[in-house]
Amino acid sequence: MDSKIIAEVGAWVREAQRIVALTGAGISTDSGIPDFRGPQGVWTRNPLAEKMSNIHCYLADAQVRKASWQNRLGSPAWSAQPNPGHLSLVELERAGKLHALITQNIDELHQIAGNSPGRVIEVHGSMRRFMCWGCGMRGPMQAVLERVRAGEADPHCRTCGGILKSDTISFGQQLVPEVIDRAMHAAGQGDLFLAVGSSLQVYPIAGTVEVARAAGSRIVIVNAQPTPFDDLADAVLPGSISEVLPRICARPLC
Repeated sequence: MDSKIIAEVGAWVREAQRIVALTGAGISTDSGIPDFRGPQGVWTRNPLAEKMSNIHCYLADAQVRKASWQNRLGSPAWSAQPNPGHLSLVELERAGKLHALITQNIDELHQIAGNSPGRVIEVHGSMRRFMCWGCGMRGPMQAVLERVRAGEADPHCRTCGGILKSDTISFGQQLVPEVIDRAMHAAGQGDLFLAVGSSLQVYPIAGTVEVARAAGSRIVIVNAQPTPFDDLADAVLPGSISEVLPRICARPLC
């Protein structure tokens, strides 16, 4: 990594007053959670996983749901811990610089690391909650996983009998308009936009980069693979996020 670029971006971080961060799966890979589209990604290695993420397949096929529940039981996210990349964003918040943290991730590692839940905008929901497709009831995912461990292969809602799923956005499922509006508004409120660990291929959230640029923010992309917005960025920092972020967010931040 070019130390001059690291130093320059570090200076931007120190100068910034309202940093907006967008995080994708790449920030959690060093915590042991595989990404989706990378060379070792979930969908790259297991095409069935993409089918389990499709809401139409999930609702129509009990076998897909049963496989999904077993997949949830064995998810590495349950034992994952925040890595230095997550902790760097906590430091930005503690320094009073982090205006908003928009995340495409469903693992809640930002909150576990110490970011304020009210500052984290979860555009794809959380795997740590369940929701009923019938009545909309929500609750802790572990409560349903205990039923799966006890032998319920395809648990249903105990209130209305509806299909249960993780409280996340599946393919074919509508994003929550209020959440997207909040993310877009936040993207336009900063003076430095950090896109971290995201392929920036999925709209509308990839469009937050354009919103930030239109608002005059500097754009910094930290990602292992190239993104469609690299040419728009003021700086592109490839490499391990858990190594790069601590270097650009090193103390003193003020």
